[in-house]
Amino acid sequence: MADRLSGITIFVQAAGAGSFAKAAHQLGLTRSAVGKAVARLEERLKTRLFHRTTRGQSLTDSGQAFYERCLVIMADIETAEAALDQAGLSPSGILRVSAPTLLGRQCVAPILIALSQSHPRLELDVRFSDRFVDLIEDRIDVAVRIGPLPDRAGQIARKIGGFDMIACAAPSYLSKRGCPVTLGDLPNHDCLPFYRPDGRPEPWRFTAPDGFETEVATAGRIRFDDLDAIVDAAVDGIGITCQPSWLVNTRIREGSLRPILTEYRAIGNEVFAIRQQARHVVAKVRAAIDMLADQMPHLLNR
Repeated sequence: MADRLSGITIFVQAAGAGSFAKAAHQLGLTRSAVGKAVARLEERLKTRLFHRTTRGQSLTDSGQAFYERCLVIMADIETAEAALDQAGLSPSGILRVSAPTLLGRQCVAPILIALSQSHPRLELDVRFSDRFVDLIEDRIDVAVRIGPLPDRAGQIARKIGGFDMIACAAPSYLSKRGCPVTLGDLPNHDCLPFYRPDGRPEPWRFTAPDGFETEVATAGRIRFDDLDAIVDAAVDGIGITCQPSWLVNTRIREGSLRPILTEYRAIGNEVFAIRQQARHVVAKVRAAIDMLADQMPHLLNR
């Protein structure tokens, strides 16, 4: 039985890594050992799992189906092992978390590091990515995401915080170009919106003093798909931007950026922690989500 599970583990690692060489490096084995383990598994299953060419290997249809099923089974095994934590024991094992890059660095990582320091038997595997991950396929315990969220079966989402956006510009820009008084003034200014992967600028949404929501389509001569780069450009006096409070509040306190259009409320987003739906939530997952829900609101609006 142990050999069978070992072979499946090596197969899953090889399929996920995309090559035997990468899997060997990740597992601390030789490429030959990985290849032999996969060959033995194929012989036992009496089916070919990989197409092998001089350029590498890819999963066959049978291999893909077997891989997806193995991911579910391995997740069940991890859940069964972690269920030992349920009797009030300290969270332990590897906690795998996915979070958006900037939000993850600034807000998620400090919370999880504090959690790991409180629980010496807990290991962290935090992956920063702005794409929506598949919890099962990517073997993620908790995914932190900024809403709105796609509707996915088998997942539970818990709100752990929320933030406003802040329209702002550098004092040097405002002294040169003047300060917009109404949303209607924005087309006459240099704006620095966030550009989506499809090349379209993200609109800015505001709640007016009368309570009505307004969406402002912005565009600029400078296009960035990175929030840090946009903020840096705004600090350098290049134009006006509208960014999450957690990203610009420090710059505002330092005086390098100044809030504008303060009679309007720039609409932000809610932040969620997502996990797989399960009858029993393992201790490491529960502890992580509880701590995120407790501390995230402060970090988002500090």
